[in-house]
Amino acid sequence: RIFVLGIGFFTLCFLMTSLGGQFSAKRLGDSPFTIRTEVMGALESRGVLRRMSDMLEMLMKRMDILARLENSTDFHKGDEARLPLDRFQPAAGLMERIQAIAQNVSDIAIKVDQILRNSLLNGKVAEGRRDQCEVPRDPKYPDCAGKVEWMRARWTSDPCYAFFGVDGTECSFLIYLSEVEWFCPPLPWRNRTAAPPSPPPQPRVQAAFRSDLAHLLELIGTGKESLSFMKKRIRHLAQQWLRAARRLEQKLKGRQRDQKQILIHIGFLTEESGDVFSPRVLKGGPLGEMVQWADILAALFLLGHSLRVTVSLKELQSHLGVPPGRGNCPLTSPLPFDLIYTDYHGLQQMKQHMGLSFKKYRCRVRVIDTFGTEPAYNHEEYATLRGYRTNWGYWNLQPAQFMTMFPHTPDNSFMGFVSEELNKTERQFIKSNKVSSMAVVYGKEASIWKGKEKFLAILNKYMEIHGTVYYETQRPPEVPAFVKNHGLLPQHEFQQLLRKAKLFIGFGFPYEGPAPLEAIANGCVFLQARFNPPHSSLNHEFFRGKPTSREASVSSQHPYAEDFIGKPHVWTVDYNNSEEFEAAIKSIVRTQVDPYLPYEYTCEGMLERIHAYIQHQDFCTTLSPPLPPKAKSPAMQSPPSVLALSPNATHLVWSPSASRDPRAWPPVDSLQVWVSEARHSCTETCRRRGLVCEPTFFRFLNKKDVFLQLSITCDSTEYEMNHLYPAVAENVHECYLQKEPLLFSCAGYNTKYRRLCPCRDYRKGQVALCRDCL
Repeated sequence: RIFVLGIGFFTLCFLMTSLGGQFSAKRLGDSPFTIRTEVMGALESRGVLRRMSDMLEMLMKRMDILARLENSTDFHKGDEARLPLDRFQPAAGLMERIQAIAQNVSDIAIKVDQILRNSLLNGKVAEGRRDQCEVPRDPKYPDCAGKVEWMRARWTSDPCYAFFGVDGTECSFLIYLSEVEWFCPPLPWRNRTAAPPSPPPQPRVQAAFRSDLAHLLELIGTGKESLSFMKKRIRHLAQQWLRAARRLEQKLKGRQRDQKQILIHIGFLTEESGDVFSPRVLKGGPLGEMVQWADILAALFLLGHSLRVTVSLKELQSHLGVPPGRGNCPLTSPLPFDLIYTDYHGLQQMKQHMGLSFKKYRCRVRVIDTFGTEPAYNHEEYATLRGYRTNWGYWNLQPAQFMTMFPHTPDNSFMGFVSEELNKTERQFIKSNKVSSMAVVYGKEASIWKGKEKFLAILNKYMEIHGTVYYETQRPPEVPAFVKNHGLLPQHEFQQLLRKAKLFIGFGFPYEGPAPLEAIANGCVFLQARFNPPHSSLNHEFFRGKPTSREASVSSQHPYAEDFIGKPHVWTVDYNNSEEFEAAIKSIVRTQVDPYLPYEYTCEGMLERIHAYIQHQDFCTTLSPPLPPKAKSPAMQSPPSVLALSPNATHLVWSPSASRDPRAWPPVDSLQVWVSEARHSCTETCRRRGLVCEPTFFRFLNKKDVFLQLSITCDSTEYEMNHLYPAVAENVHECYLQKEPLLFSCAGYNTKYRRLCPCRDYRKGQVALCRDCL
């Protein structure tokens, strides 16, 4: 008896749960399949109600038979007759409850049946309307028909379409393509209430310099060795950062600055990208990227902007508002960030999950790119046609959206990092405690030392050699026995080693890291190898596959140190010439140098630079570049040039009579136009004149009149897509103008052409900014 009652009770519970599940799963607000789901829910729910009512009725009949059987049996048991009665008191109550529930279910079934009949009728009307949609033929939406055709075949390929209400009908395709995407015109029958007039925009919150880095350390989070490294670096440099922020605040004199909402997504630290860096932090792996990211975080935070920091794909999707699915649909809401700082891994993740929104919002992205991306590799069509396509390029961004560690290509923005500054007491202590016969080798991985025995033997004649090569149990065989190897040192102990050493010597790799600048800042001389021929993607495996050719620019292990610092702090010699190498060692031993750090690698220099970028770089506002005429006719001549010949007639400058846009940045007054030699890029042409190439100004040069002003004869002038244009082929008097503004490039040369190069001045110690750029 108890068993049968239990089975009946749990059957009732199961039916109620099933019924509730049917209703809760099919609520209109819980699913994107609106009308179709409503109809399916109606049929299924009505069937469940009927089955439940039938089963309750059968249960009542069986319990009634069981009760009569028990009463009959108990009548013959005499004195025990009272026990069954007591025992069945709860059963009687349960039967009364089951009868009441059965009656309620029957009533509910009748009412739901009436409601669902009406719902089905309305659904058929709406379904008819939805199936009656025709693809509009509107010249303003030329892609509409093609997109509908694609949706017919592929709408089930990504759950995000169903999330936005697509259910396989023509009208659901058109609703999606007109209201979520923007390929089709709005449907006139859609109930679209007029939006209330939007309130006037609220005044932007003003950015205020911060005086405490504690909250930034919380934002960075925990759980990875790389994050711990960055937080330690920020803590170590905290006082220098805070002093620099106060100095810049005084320099700006209360200038108004809007606070930006900034997302920082460090893609190479996500599990999806492999995060190869975190496990190597404690094993001598490359730290340059993490040094730079730590400094970027500190600078953005101290400038007073609102930050969100992510190192996981899940957090990125949450912050962006990515709909569920495989990433083919736009974001569920407008992007809440003014700027996004990421790297190539993060850029790929964003493109994969943002759908069409990536194209809409990519102008807000800033890509931290160690070695840079040249325009020829950035333009997808051009890179594919001309053989510049690599695994990392072809993003069609503005080249200045890529931000580099060193200013090796003016086409990109120079982000940089910081080195520790010394106060007067520290500088004096270093000068008095330098060991003139002590050298430290640049290279924490044993492979860098392989094959360098000859150089080390010469160096060992004059200096005691120290290394910081990582090893676990046994000393690496590549490191000679006469070298004192300290193993991998914490950053603070490595700094102390540099403060004692006279020489910091590189063996050709790694390229362009932060360590040489740190050594020079601590009073060391940096000795490096000269590359002949210069390394580039054309002749060296390391640069092959990177979105930069670096033609003729990587003439040493650290070109920035060679070009912007030089002797007596930096010596660049031919390591293949033993006599030259030994002579350099002898000279360095006798040379006295003071600690030196370029201003652009101080905390204040980096704050100043990032402040200027945030205030002035706007890649979302489209400039109107001069486009080529579609037909050659006298009526379609270029407007008058805004340039004028300089007093000495060697180059062009901004005309005194030409108007100046006060919003233009850099200011046009800094522009100078020079013609390159046949074997020189614009980067080299400007550098030889103490200037820097400024790609923003190419649009002022891309006119036929400019050739005339420079007395260049043009028998013909053509618009073409080439990253070396505007240029002239002098031997045949053919002039070329740029057809694609994304290909304006300071990099690149060809012996056939002399290029028109836009140059500008720059502030001493801050090559990224012109004299009036701050």
